[in-house]
Amino acid sequence: MPSLESAPTATTPEHKNIGAVTAVRGSVVDVFFEKDLPKIYNILRTGQKNEISIEVMTQSDDRHVRCIALTGTQGLARGMAVEDSGGPLKAPVGQGTLSRMFDVFGNAIDQGGPVKDVTWRSVHNAPPALVERTTKSQIFETGIKVIDVLVPLERGGKAGLFGGAGVGKTVLLTEMIHNMIGHEQGVSIFCGIGERCREGEELYEQMKEAKVLNRMVMLFAQMNEPPGSRFRIGHAALTMAEYFRDDEHHDVLLLVDNIFRFIQAGMEVSGLMGQMPSRLGYQPTMSTELSALEERIANTAAGAITSIQAVYVPADDLTDPAAVHTFSHLSASLVLSRKRASEGLFPAIDLLQSGSKMATRVIIGQQHYELAQSIRGTLAKYEELKDIIAMLGIEQLSPEDRKTVARARRLERFLTQPFFTTEQFTGIKGKLVSLKDSLDGCQRILNDEFADYPESALFMIGSIDEAKKEPKHANKN
Repeated sequence: MPSLESAPTATTPEHKNIGAVTAVRGSVVDVFFEKDLPKIYNILRTGQKNEISIEVMTQSDDRHVRCIALTGTQGLARGMAVEDSGGPLKAPVGQGTLSRMFDVFGNAIDQGGPVKDVTWRSVHNAPPALVERTTKSQIFETGIKVIDVLVPLERGGKAGLFGGAGVGKTVLLTEMIHNMIGHEQGVSIFCGIGERCREGEELYEQMKEAKVLNRMVMLFAQMNEPPGSRFRIGHAALTMAEYFRDDEHHDVLLLVDNIFRFIQAGMEVSGLMGQMPSRLGYQPTMSTELSALEERIANTAAGAITSIQAVYVPADDLTDPAAVHTFSHLSASLVLSRKRASEGLFPAIDLLQSGSKMATRVIIGQQHYELAQSIRGTLAKYEELKDIIAMLGIEQLSPEDRKTVARARRLERFLTQPFFTTEQFTGIKGKLVSLKDSLDGCQRILNDEFADYPESALFMIGSIDEAKKEPKHANKN
């Protein structure tokens, strides 16, 4: 059970504000105070050794508050004393957090000893004022061909990886960390919300092996923890990110896996608090809660927070309210396709459904924009012809349509890429590809330079010149 020994208290021992538990319903605890009712978001402590932490969510009347537990409530009983800490949940900030792994209370969970050189700040902060924000648009290069060419990310923007279970969200997120953290001069913060604990362990070991932990902070509230803990871990991560942006003037890369689990935790909290659910069982306050988190991710004159978020899509339904509300906050949306994953085309990004607000002439340039439009046009035409091919065969297409299909299939295969994070599983060495090489390869495929090469020659390669190592064949499929 997490302890709060390292977290500061705002109330001195002589002025403790003590209440009593009046009801316990799962993670919801009602507390009675004779006077000095605690403020909303204050942390209260109870249990035999004050090991249970609860957060004030509502004031029921002038004597009662309703709280949500951030730790398990085993052993809690009516009549137990409750102590008001006098302040909200706090997160540690400072250089001492680098290379460490934390839980929602700011306790180090990496067995690396006590955390030094940190101060504590409330996790409840307002977003930057509009006058403090900057609107300069820059491209954030990832080294992943399909993203850099078709769905360019924004420096200081928010990108979402949308997909159902098992289509590669976490793998793609981990690959982006690997590619970016080595050449980006800044700090990376990884926030695991309600995900598997083994993924956190694997990521920690990978970053340690890559010798990049000294520029990284990790926070985890895994899936077996109470909803209150999963609901607040994102706010703790944002507090750390804001410190590095505003105080240290660093660019920050904030990676969240998985933002849907934040919404899901809010749904559990809302249900436990007795609020009437809205569409599909989601909490009526979902939009407000998500906005309060997302709006803190912003560019200011001091620095930028660039965020990449995995978003689980229930039943692969992109019209699900959780996906719809998340879409509205993003500058780029990467939709992962189960169909592409089943065909072995990784990263399994749906090339037609994914999009970016950066993909305009003004930002990426005329040449890149026109090439991206040509690629999308070729892939869209191939999608239209698939039904005819399935029913009548490719021989029934006109010569021009057959050329379009050949180009599209070669583009699909060229836009696959071996990842560094999957080397141990695939045996294929990972590749980092520059934007220049990615654009060059796509242009040469559209120019039919590789029409005489088999499709397999373009599959899982880096730059296009690697295809020439495989001999030409008469059979082009």
